[in-house]
Amino acid sequence: MTFNYDVIVVGAGHAGCEAAVAAAQLGSKTLLITMDMNKIAQMSCNPAVGGIAKGQIVREIDALGGQMGFVSDKTAIQFRMLNRSKGPAMWSPRVQSDRMKFIAQWREIIENSPNLEMWQDMVTALIYQNSTITGVKTGMGVEFYSKCVILTNGTFLNGLIHVGKVQIDGGRVSEPASYGMTEQLRELGFITDRMKTGTPVRIDGRSVDFSLMEEQKGDEDFHKFSYLPHVQRTLRQKSCWITYTSEEVHEVLRKGLKDSPLYNGQIQSIGPRYCPSIETKIVTFADKTNHQLFLEPEGETTHEHYLNGFSSSLPLQMQINALQQIPAFRNVHIFRPGYAIEYDFFDPRQLYPTLETKLVKNLFFAGQINGTTGYEEAAGQGMMAGINAHINCHGGTPFVLRRDEAYIGVLIDDLITKGVDEPYRMFTSRAEYRILLRQDNADERLTEKGYQLGLATQERIQLLNHKMEKVTQIIDFTHNFSIKADRINPFLEHIGTAPLKQGVKLYDLLTRPHIHLSLMAEEIAPLKTLLESLDERKEEVIESADIAIKYNGYIKREQMIADKISRLEDIRIKDKFNYDEIQSLSTEARQKLVRINPETIAQASRIPGVSPNDISVLLVLLGR
Repeated sequence: MTFNYDVIVVGAGHAGCEAAVAAAQLGSKTLLITMDMNKIAQMSCNPAVGGIAKGQIVREIDALGGQMGFVSDKTAIQFRMLNRSKGPAMWSPRVQSDRMKFIAQWREIIENSPNLEMWQDMVTALIYQNSTITGVKTGMGVEFYSKCVILTNGTFLNGLIHVGKVQIDGGRVSEPASYGMTEQLRELGFITDRMKTGTPVRIDGRSVDFSLMEEQKGDEDFHKFSYLPHVQRTLRQKSCWITYTSEEVHEVLRKGLKDSPLYNGQIQSIGPRYCPSIETKIVTFADKTNHQLFLEPEGETTHEHYLNGFSSSLPLQMQINALQQIPAFRNVHIFRPGYAIEYDFFDPRQLYPTLETKLVKNLFFAGQINGTTGYEEAAGQGMMAGINAHINCHGGTPFVLRRDEAYIGVLIDDLITKGVDEPYRMFTSRAEYRILLRQDNADERLTEKGYQLGLATQERIQLLNHKMEKVTQIIDFTHNFSIKADRINPFLEHIGTAPLKQGVKLYDLLTRPHIHLSLMAEEIAPLKTLLESLDERKEEVIESADIAIKYNGYIKREQMIADKISRLEDIRIKDKFNYDEIQSLSTEARQKLVRINPETIAQASRIPGVSPNDISVLLVLLGR
């Protein structure tokens, strides 16, 4: 019997789920293969979505018509907008999720997506002919054929778990590793290496003295991930809890370093710089007497908690001994210890901007297989791979997001241009156009693109158009409404801001940092009437208008810079040069340009080791 599909997705983590649903929604007959259908989109590490820069990616996925924002809102047990004390370019949404409901919500989506089927099995080999993928083989001996294959294997490729000196083969705790794929891909010429990540102990909340910790409640305002108004948080909201390590904790940990796989030579692979283990913290920051820990609930009803900040691969007893030095955990009971895991990844410089591999046609990589870390980074890659796999099957222009269009564009460009020397994590600092790539305007940037693809619905376009119409209406009002100094000065002095010397337009007054539309509506009756006329998205519209007014100058300046740089994105150079023969290029530039074969001058300029002088040489050769 022959099984034929357009797109096969291997792995049902966050990358695989977004890839499969995107390809299927666009019309490709899609198969999602996973080793365990009960752990679809499993939150292997912390039970949370979003955070600094990651939250922006989730909003971008939602704006394009993806699923992560929807699932996160439906299963949220706490929401917080991080960095509210900073400018809106830094605001980042984050939710605590109910881990089991998150899986159930994703499974419901997948099972009810037209064109999408599932198969529970382990993929052991790829089927290919003449450097073109044609299908996969599974552990049960089944062969599935397709036009495209997307690999989203996460930490499962030759996965090895470490708890002290104990080593267990596995992709996650209690789940088998995947073998054979790395070796086959290496034979095809792919460059591969090993990475390491880790996860903390899971704690029984019944054994915790919460009175000895600081409570951290969530926000209760209008913010959420999905731009769809009907998607709301419905689960019971829960608190997180803050505590700290101490010198007593550190002393116990130091005694255990000789048994730590990270320090006794047992683990040789690359670990995450920005999410270090507790062992790494006490070594790297030896002068610090304490480190902050967050105890996070795993669900609406479960007693299981995740101890954020205490990732460890120390022996079980050592982890427990260290925890018991923290007052809130004197009588702690754990469900399982923290552990480290090593796994295979592939150099992402072997990919095109579409995430298709350069060595095998119609084969795509997405997620941790590309050296990234994080559910959000994986989901963003998965969505882009699913879209482009569908395009490869049915024709069309490859879908690529630029660095000034989305954090997803920054992520993929960084990967394919610079490669990785540690697990890649997205930060706002990686984006040079942060003011353009805010979490509040992802729909303005991307929903039209999603609609043109066929992912974003007509409803989303109508919602976007209605929102922008209302924002424009408010801004126009502020441009035309005059404020008299003697009328408004008593109010300005009351709120502690400088009085006016002469009358101004309301727009100019709103550019002050602490003056907002809602505040001014209490003093200006026509403005109050206008704002009260808004629909159920009132707060979202007002916030968008406030940001557009206050940051207009910065936004325009950054857009001007982005437009200048984007001209270099239009100068295509792929396959136009034999770089080895251009002696006026530096030796390092020749080597890097040959290896990556950049698509455009702009991409070439971002390759480490390619200097501005090298770019000038290329421009001269192009007659520019």
